[in-house]
Amino acid sequence: MENQTSHPSSLSSSTDSPGKRPIKIMPLGDSITDGYFFPGGYRIDLQPAMESRGYAIEFVGSLSNGPDTLLSQHHEGHSGWRIEEICDRIVEWLQTFQPDIILLLIGTNNIGQWYQVETASYRLNQLVDRIFETAPTVQLFLASIPPMSEPTLNQRVIQYNHKSEELVKEKQQEGKPIDFVDLYSTLSLADLPDGVHPNNEGFSKIACALEACLSAYLN
Repeated sequence: MENQTSHPSSLSSSTDSPGKRPIKIMPLGDSITDGYFFPGGYRIDLQPAMESRGYAIEFVGSLSNGPDTLLSQHHEGHSGWRIEEICDRIVEWLQTFQPDIILLLIGTNNIGQWYQVETASYRLNQLVDRIFETAPTVQLFLASIPPMSEPTLNQRVIQYNHKSEELVKEKQQEGKPIDFVDLYSTLSLADLPDGVHPNNEGFSKIACALEACLSAYLN
């Protein structure tokens, strides 16, 4: 990626020499990151997929859930939370856990709760700025939010995702280590049994999309 630098030398694949620490990844967002319906969510498939590629990763955050097969269960997926609530706590979390990579998936509750939807993208920009002010070298992957079954809400989702992608382009031009992950087109309504949250297949699709982005960056 033209705007990226290689990951720090202290990070490595699990096949490298002893003493290298795992890559610290913070899953950040709302109930989709938490794993609504399926505790652990996309993390269940993402960790073994990355390790099969030779990368030792560690999920970090103040929360923890998932099956016993998920060896690293930490995350910052807060059910029901909106962008501004994540923004209020992000400095504390970054200073505590010092992630190398952030997987940010947020905005669904701003749309679903009809909470100041018109300014949601502005507040997303504030969150992104706060992340880089606190951790200037962290690699941020900003994902589009999934579709919603309610047509009017879904139009809001489409608009929000478009502005999110434009935000990423703007930050890249400023030299920020950020990339966009298109999850909206990855998922269909068949993957969202309640019209909002993914089922097991949906989480697997999210994991696959994130794995592709992470692998491209780490290579």
